[in-house]
Amino acid sequence: MRRKWKLYLLAVSFLLGATSNVLADGPTFTTIDFPGATQTLAWGINTRGDMVGAYLNADKSDHGFLLSAGQYSTIDFPGASATEAFTINPRGDVGGFYTLAGVTHGFVLSGGQFTTIDFPGATSSEVGAINPRGDILGDYTLAGARHGYLLSGGQFSTIDFPGAANTVPVAFNPQGDIVGGYNAAGVFHGFLLIDGDFTSVDVPSATRTGATGINARGDVVGRYVADGVSHAFLLSAGQFSTIDYPSATFTSADAMNQRGDILGRYTVDGVTRGYVLVGFRAPCIAGN
Repeated sequence: MRRKWKLYLLAVSFLLGATSNVLADGPTFTTIDFPGATQTLAWGINTRGDMVGAYLNADKSDHGFLLSAGQYSTIDFPGASATEAFTINPRGDVGGFYTLAGVTHGFVLSGGQFTTIDFPGATSSEVGAINPRGDILGDYTLAGARHGYLLSGGQFSTIDFPGAANTVPVAFNPQGDIVGGYNAAGVFHGFLLIDGDFTSVDVPSATRTGATGINARGDVVGRYVADGVSHAFLLSAGQFSTIDYPSATFTSADAMNQRGDILGRYTVDGVTRGYVLVGFRAPCIAGN
């Protein structure tokens, strides 16, 4: 399918960073912290509120985790030196990557069984998202460049933003709309792909933008960098809103479920943890 592309400068509005764990209109941050870990990275959330991610121990070992009904469990691909879980779909299927003998592979964990997902001929592969039908979105590396892929009906297709050096799709919604990131001429941008039509997603005045989640309404979350500081964003109805974890030096939004719950990471005092933000909505802007 021929992919058309276009660049948009999207309208922007900003919500100032919160100064407590309760924002002015009621939504709250909840920290995700794997017990005993030195770092916790929250990557994926489904509509039930099950969450997946990765945690690091003091020995620097890297493990995946599932948080469901308040209980943490570890996800380790058998024999792997590192495992991270990136996504969980409504059925509870989990996807991510593992490293074995120095090579990175994608995986799907379904019904307690691991399946390796490798793009043909690639030197590394990862699984970034799984939809309810079992279609898989991810990325692979070939000849030093990263490309996106969609695996549907047993067939791989490549996703490349036109002219980009690297393309990494991260998430898709039930309609099949895809978001992710690409870099061109050394600059990182987010993108939205709908029916073969690419649109760049750039927070105005940011030096770097990446899109990481999209729901059925078309709301998009991601991360941007401005003045050297990382912030999370929500893009809804053409308006950007900034999300900052209180007192954090780094905030990202890494996933969003169909209810609009936002999952991400924050860093305070040099330690990175996950968070989930429930009930956040873009502010109402007069005249819009």
